[in-house]
Amino acid sequence: MADQALERLVDSLLWEGYALYPYTPGATKNATPTPFGIVYPSAYAAGCPGAFDHARLECVADPGPGATLTATLRYLTARGERHEATERRVELGPVPLGERVSTQFGGGRFTVRSEPRGDGSLFVRCCVHNTREAPAGLDRAGALQRSLISTQVLVRISAGRFRSPLDGAPTSVNTYPVLASDADDVVLGTTYVLPDHPQIAPESRGALFDSTEIEEALLLHIQVLSDEDRAEIERADPAVREMIGRAASATPEDIIALHGRVEIRDPETLAPPAEPPNLPDPAAGQLYAIVDGVRFARGTKVLIRPGPEADIQARMLDGRAATVERILTDYDGKTHLGVTIDEDPGRDLMRETGRFLYFFAPELEVVET
Repeated sequence: MADQALERLVDSLLWEGYALYPYTPGATKNATPTPFGIVYPSAYAAGCPGAFDHARLECVADPGPGATLTATLRYLTARGERHEATERRVELGPVPLGERVSTQFGGGRFTVRSEPRGDGSLFVRCCVHNTREAPAGLDRAGALQRSLISTQVLVRISAGRFRSPLDGAPTSVNTYPVLASDADDVVLGTTYVLPDHPQIAPESRGALFDSTEIEEALLLHIQVLSDEDRAEIERADPAVREMIGRAASATPEDIIALHGRVEIRDPETLAPPAEPPNLPDPAAGQLYAIVDGVRFARGTKVLIRPGPEADIQARMLDGRAATVERILTDYDGKTHLGVTIDEDPGRDLMRETGRFLYFFAPELEVVET
């Protein structure tokens, strides 16, 4: 991953959850920032289960000759009644292997150290501590004014590579480390659970802040904000105002580009398959089955009659007319009947792709013809 793409990824993660739809400052869920990865003052964290006064990233590297470490800390600070955020950055290094280097910054301490291990690898630890004083009995809103919000840590090795933190790495605290470069020479400690080598989708039009929604849905929602909502947002946080303006300018083509893209890749190489994957064989299964004296065959017309233990999806289909399309028997001898709903306009597509709704025989009533 190029430095520019990595920077864009961290930018997105840094502001994720900062403001939530409908983005108006008067919304209850926007009363205080909601990102993860918050490093609180010690006095507040000590009395609040689940809160931390530090973040600790631990990982293992296989260093090359003359390798050094560099680390970057990025976070937000909040100020004012609306907790308006300011972006901060702290750089540390180069740090020789086997040494510990620490730097103080406004309200915190950032430390990087490493220790050689017996197998030639290198144990690396990056720590972020909140050193701000805070009065006893501080509420969360007050604590956020003295916190490091949405902390993101990047550590690089100048020669060599990191091992995947997902492969039994040491314990990290208040951060989730993953490999973040093509050469595996960068580890990103982020506030969200991500796979190694995370990337932003090329169709994305930029950060929308809301960690509870998908980009296409948010763009559609923003298009229909009322004039009153837009006016309230315009008077509020500049970062949110800029985002709303960018999202509101999305064209129909921009929104369509976000919809329904599926990529199939080899799990090892991440390359597209040489040939299209085989779809399920629509002809698979048995031609008929007799269950408790009732004969089911392909093409049998039935009514769906879910039992008392059925889930809500099955109950929504109660009484619907359907057609048996596939009959399968499992290793325990149970018969599974795949059907299409006669009123479903997509039933032909389901037949072509072999995707059916499955029921047991007692849940289907054969219609006499």
